Amino acid sequence: MLVERTNNDKIVITLSSAVDSFSLQRLIDYVKYLEATSKSKAKQSEVDKLADDVNTSWWSKNRKRFIK
Repeated sequence: MLVERTNNDKIVITLSSAVDSFSLQRLIDYVKYLEATSKSKAKQSEVDKLADDVNTSWWSKNRKRFIK
C-alpha cells in the first residue's frame, strides 16, 4: 500500500488488487462520511435526536405497510 499527499490538497492511496472489494467499499464509505462531516459543529446528542425524529416520522407514515 502506498499513501501520498499531492500538491493540490489530495491524498492518493494505491492498494493491491488482492484487497477485498466489499471491505474496501466500506472503508470508502467511512472516508466519505468523515469528509462530509469534517466541518460539522453538530453535537452527537443533536444528531441522535434528529435520527430519532426521522425514524419516528418514517414509522408513522409506513407502519401500515408492515403491520396488517
